[in-house]
Amino acid sequence: MAALPYWRLSSFYLFYFALLGSTAPFLALYFDHLGFSAARIGELVAIPMLMRCVAPNIWGWLGDYTGRRLAIVRFGAVCTLLTFSLIFVSQTYAWLAMVMALHAFFWHAVLPQFEVITLAHLQGQTSRYSQIRLWGSIGFIITVVVLGRLFEWLSLDIYPAALVLIMAGIVLSSLWVPNAQPAQGNRPAGEGFLKQLRHPGVLAFYACVALMQVSHGPYYTFLTLHLERLGYSRGVIGMLWAVGVVAEVLMFMAMSRILARFSLRRVLLASFLLAALRWVLLGSFAEFLWVLLFAQVLHAATFGSFHAAAIAFVQRSFGARQQGQGQALYAALAGTGGALGALYSGYSWNALGPTLTFSIASLAALAAAVIIATRMQEDRP
Repeated sequence: MAALPYWRLSSFYLFYFALLGSTAPFLALYFDHLGFSAARIGELVAIPMLMRCVAPNIWGWLGDYTGRRLAIVRFGAVCTLLTFSLIFVSQTYAWLAMVMALHAFFWHAVLPQFEVITLAHLQGQTSRYSQIRLWGSIGFIITVVVLGRLFEWLSLDIYPAALVLIMAGIVLSSLWVPNAQPAQGNRPAGEGFLKQLRHPGVLAFYACVALMQVSHGPYYTFLTLHLERLGYSRGVIGMLWAVGVVAEVLMFMAMSRILARFSLRRVLLASFLLAALRWVLLGSFAEFLWVLLFAQVLHAATFGSFHAAAIAFVQRSFGARQQGQGQALYAALAGTGGALGALYSGYSWNALGPTLTFSIASLAALAAAVIIATRMQEDRP
């Protein structure tokens, strides 16, 4: 435990999720600032998520085959910075679509491999994962609050430069992290990835990962625009995003105790049910600040408890030589769901309105809850 490079690992999560904190709330706002329609915004936001369907599996296989996961993380971080910098060349729809695809192909190489490295450093102390990962949430909070205020004072034209600065932080922090290889687990060495994938409940879990991200489509694509049109300022919107991530941080701090008391199945089921409630509140009652604050607190469940339980499930379900592919499949199906969510919300936002768009999200989360309840086996906490 004394050898755990806590701050080196944490610094990477801080910068990585600071980048997410600059894209999830503000990317659609930036595209709106450039004059794109809701449908085009949905397509541009969906492109990085579509790349998440492909890229993690390619890089995950390469990481498992070569064992050089940290080299992949560093290479992906550098190429993310270089390819995103092409945004300064042009801001036409076709050029932005290319920039979104290129930088996402490398960005999505990074996190699944880094998760394997982190868990290898923890050497089975899975409960300590949340203590490291919470720094990613802190990075997200700092970014949404600072950028929210900054965009009130300055033009959104500075947005690409802010992202490049954060990407440089990811590169530097990746160079600071020491390497580690996962220990051989209790899965038989000859048991392949596909065979492990067919174990009871594993495919059902991955289907629910996709559904959870489908349900997040209108949240990540249009929440900022939705709140701005309800009269909230950009500074307040940034604070509201931060409220959700503060709740997430508190959940991460409590997850070791929660997972010691409750099974992964029960934690996942509760996360999906609370997600269904959250989307209804955001779609129908966001004009009431107290309802909006409560809905943001539910981010503790829709991301915090869900993600921590999902990482634990993947680690438990796959052997050491398949950990990279297991994490990559998790990222890929999350990307598939996220892309579908961004696309459907982009097309339905103007046609059906926010209430029905968020209601569809709620139904997706409910469907996942039913699958978890009926297809996943109860496990001991």
